[in-house]
Amino acid sequence: MSFSSDVKEELSTRIDMARHCQIAEFAAIMGMSGRIRRASGKRMQIEMSTENEIARYKFIVLLEQIFDIDTGDIIYVSKSSRDTTIRIENQEYVAKILQTLKWADETFDNIEPVFVDPRIVQKDCCKKAFIRGAFIAAGSISDPNKFYHYEIVCDYEEDAQCLCDMLIFFGLDAKITVRKNDYIVYMKEGSNITDVLNLMGAYVSQMNLYNVMILKEMRNDVNRKVNCETANLNKTVAAAVKQTKDIIYIRDTVGLGSLKDSLRQVAEVRLEHEDMNLKDIGALLDPPVGKSGVNHRLRKISEYAEQLRLERGD
Repeated sequence: MSFSSDVKEELSTRIDMARHCQIAEFAAIMGMSGRIRRASGKRMQIEMSTENEIARYKFIVLLEQIFDIDTGDIIYVSKSSRDTTIRIENQEYVAKILQTLKWADETFDNIEPVFVDPRIVQKDCCKKAFIRGAFIAAGSISDPNKFYHYEIVCDYEEDAQCLCDMLIFFGLDAKITVRKNDYIVYMKEGSNITDVLNLMGAYVSQMNLYNVMILKEMRNDVNRKVNCETANLNKTVAAAVKQTKDIIYIRDTVGLGSLKDSLRQVAEVRLEHEDMNLKDIGALLDPPVGKSGVNHRLRKISEYAEQLRLERGD
C-alpha cells in the first residue's frame, strides 16, 4: 500500500471516546461526501458517496457509534465498479442525523446542508476530529521518500477556507490552491505533515515519516559533505596545477636561480611532488615550514611569474 493508504488505514481504527468528537469526524465525512436526497412525498434520505473503502468503513462505524443504527437500515447502492453510495432511508434516523449535523432545526422548517456548523467544532479536540474525517474522505499524502505533500480536496472555496483556517489554528502552514474545478488545501513542509499526522491521531505513521525524514537528512548531509570535499579537492588540484605551470615558466625563462633561496626550495619540491599537499611540502623543507608559510611562498612565486609574463609580453 501507499503511505497515504497506510495513514488512512491507521486512522480508520481511531475512534474517539467523546461523542462530540465522533460527531465532528462524522460531520467532516458528510461535509465532503454526504448529501440530502429528496424521495417521493416529503421523505428525505441521507446519502454518502465515495470510491474510498476506508471512508465508507469509517462512516458506517460512526453511524453505529453515534446513532446506534442497525446495519440492516443501511442500504448500499453501487453506481459503478468503484463508486458506492451508502443510503439511510429510515426517517427516524434521517431526522437524528440532520439535527445532529445542524442541517435542520427542531421543526424541520429550515433544512440546509452546510460544510460544518461552528457549534460542532467549538472544542480543539473536535477540530482535530473534523480534520481527521476530512482527510479520510478526501485527503492524500505523497510518498515521503519522493517529496512532502499533504492535501485535502474540497468542492467549494468556502469549504477549503474553513478547513485551512482549522489547520492554521493549530500553527500549521496550510495554503489553498485551485486545480481544475477543485479547491486544494495543502501543506508541503515535512514538519507540518508530521504535526498534522499527530493532530489526526496517526502516531505510527508519524514515526514512520520521522524515520524517512531522518534518513533523507542523513543522505543530504553526506552528499553536502562529499560535494564540499570534492569542491575543495578540485580547488586544491587547480591551485597545484597553476603553481606548477608558474614554476615551469620561471624555470624555462629566467631559471629557478633567479628566486630567493626560500622560494627556490619550495619551487623545487613542488615540481618534484606535483600532487603533494602544502603541509607535506612544508615538512620536506629545511628548515620545515608550516602550511601557511608554504602557501605564502607559492603565492610569491606566482606573482613573480605573472610579473615576468607582463615584462616579456607572454
